[in-house]
Parts: sequence; structure tokens; C-alpha cells
Amino acid sequence: MRKIISLFQRNYDTDRLVRNEVVPGAEWVIAGEGVATRKFDGTACMVKEGKLYKRYDAKKGKTPPPGFQPCQDPDPVTGHWPGWVKVGWENNDKYYREALTSGDPTNVSLPDGTYELCGPKIQGNHEQFDTHRLIPHGIYTLPACPRDFDGIKEYLKTYPLSTYPRNIEGIVWHHPDGRMVKIKAKDFGIKRQRPSIGSNEIRL
Repeated sequence: MRKIISLFQRNYDTDRLVRNEVVPGAEWVIAGEGVATRKFDGTACMVKEGKLYKRYDAKKGKTPPPGFQPCQDPDPVTGHWPGWVKVGWENNDKYYREALTSGDPTNVSLPDGTYELCGPKIQGNHEQFDTHRLIPHGIYTLPACPRDFDGIKEYLKTYPLSTYPRNIEGIVWHHPDGRMVKIKAKDFGIKRQRPSIGSNEIRL
């Protein structure tokens, strides 16, 4: 899973928010191509041939661990070098194992693909789940999502809090050819409102 580009350019020299200028390579979103999906705030995983992998970024010249599977070449500007390493039986992998029905990261029954690990001990649990779980990327579509700067900003700001999923971290557009583009609510300066734990049940 390659690093996903943002939809809009960021004001790196000032407020670090996005502006109404499309990032090169993301024009297909504005043109109406691809499907908008909910972005979950967790950590990326991959199931491949019955084994679970976790995201690893060998950035700033860091030597990747044995078995590292790169997703792309190192970025010459940022130094990011994303890839995957196998989830094992170490203590720091326990939340990945908890998200599996079997608890065995070497014998996974989930279909091959990428997932987001969310739960009580992941990224501050902004999704407010009461258990650790693996959510397939692209599973929750947002058919009413607009595709212009002002429309997307308003959509993320006013997403109905009375219905699931309450409010969202952001949006990821998936193109049929595999390309992806993302935008986060915080890119516009929008802060998430947090429901009570256990109220954000996934309906897949």
C-alpha cells in the first residue's frame, strides 16, 4: 500500500491547512472518477496469503527489519519508505492479534487485502470502539460526498452527528485502477466531535 497523496495543496509556510488547489495526480477525484469512502483513524494492516502484516515506515534512513516488504521506493524528498512487516507473537503486536478471531497472525481467515486496525489502544481510539478490530479499506462508501473544495469542507464539518458514523476523520477516494487520494477534516482545521465509547458500532 503506497503512501496516499492528498487532494489539496497545503500551506506549509503558514497555517498548514489546505487551500483550493488540487495536488498533481489527484485531478481524477474532481473529475468525478472513483468512489469516496470513509477514512478510519487507526493503523494500516495487510492480509496476504493467510498472514497478517503491519505498516512500517523506514523513514530518514532507518534500516528496515528483516522480512520488510517495501510498497514503493524511498521518497527522495521526505525520506518516507513505507512497507510491511509480519505481525508476530511479541507483546507490542498483541492488539493486532486481539483483532483476529483466531488470535493467530500466521493463520488468518480474512480475505487478502488491506485493513485499518482500530480500537481502545490505537491512535487514542478516536473512532471510539470498545474492542480491537480490522476494518477493510474502502468498505464504507460515501455516495453523497461532494468533490469540490467548499463542498468537501462543509461535508466534513456538518456530517450528521445523529447518525452513524457520527463524524469522520476524512475521506479516501478509490479509483478502479488502484490509485487513491485522501483528505482529512483536520486539513481544513475541523476538529472531530467524539461520541461516547461503544456508540459507534460498525455495520458491515
